[in-house]
Amino acid sequence: MKLGLTVAERVARARADLRIGAPVALRAGAAGAVALAAETAAPARLAALHALGPVDLALSARRAETLRARAYDGDLARLILPPDIDPARLRGAIDPAEALRAPLIGPFATRREGDPAAHRLALTLCKQARLLPAALVAPVADPEALAAAQGLTLVDAAEMAEADAAAVLLDPVSAAPVPLETSLDARVHVFRPRDGAEEHYAIEIGAPSRAAPVLTRLHSACYTGDVIGSLKCDCGPQLQTALAQIGAEGAGVLLYLNQEGRGIGLANKMRAYALQDAGFDTVEANHRLGFEDDERDFRIGAAILRRMGFSAVRLMTNNPGKVAAMAAAGIAVVERAPLKVGQTPQNARYLATKAAKSGHLL
Repeated sequence: MKLGLTVAERVARARADLRIGAPVALRAGAAGAVALAAETAAPARLAALHALGPVDLALSARRAETLRARAYDGDLARLILPPDIDPARLRGAIDPAEALRAPLIGPFATRREGDPAAHRLALTLCKQARLLPAALVAPVADPEALAAAQGLTLVDAAEMAEADAAAVLLDPVSAAPVPLETSLDARVHVFRPRDGAEEHYAIEIGAPSRAAPVLTRLHSACYTGDVIGSLKCDCGPQLQTALAQIGAEGAGVLLYLNQEGRGIGLANKMRAYALQDAGFDTVEANHRLGFEDDERDFRIGAAILRRMGFSAVRLMTNNPGKVAAMAAAGIAVVERAPLKVGQTPQNARYLATKAAKSGHLL
């Protein structure tokens, strides 16, 4: 057996490299490139990137729309980065919080010619790394040779489907009884995805039958609501109510998925909160950051349920998207149980936006 890295391992390493400000080499069909995450790129690394040739700032179409930059490639824009760009101007282009403080950040020229496939791959990796979807990309003719010569991680777009599949291959790591306030008969299971992402947890209460639909809650991690009692969302009350209802029934499963901030991570969630304080609603804030309304992957929840032996659920949710995602992943939803709790004056606008723009049944 060879000791070389698998595709999933190389992609996981590339995500880690981007988080620490290291470059990665990319291959996307005939296009080759070297990329840095714009958020973590140090000036010396950016200068080294410029030495390779022209550098583009790749942004999602959502962020480009905010900057009034043309997204000629549909889902992304390739802004031509001047070699002497001021760091503050670059920061303002990728981070709307900076733009609020110093809004005169444009105009930018946008590239139309050439293949955007490597730029698209760079943005995907930035999102997976829970960074802002903004990448500094320089074309190179032979990314394989550059990666070998300089010790860079190489990612090929053609292999990303294999890496994506690894995200929903989860292995049980450990499990133990954990008595809860809502049920003394509870057991916590830890599952680790093979793509190197965060672990996820299943709280199994009682001994639910594998032959019948199980009362289930798919709960996305919310540090602010679940841990420190934030009033800006309804997550904490939903978590406690779901556990109480499962405990009262005597059997069920709560999946605690580490997909903070609808999958954008806590740092970006705080950026979104800052934009909400500036007057934008929760969906508008995500778009200004460059993200879609919801970046979560509910296939992970379905994979855990299947791994635990369940094939049908009575799903506790206000979100029809979760119902559809479970069905698409092969988990039958025989009932939707609403969780209308946790409304506060501080989250009234947030909940209204979820209902109006995201279809939540509130």
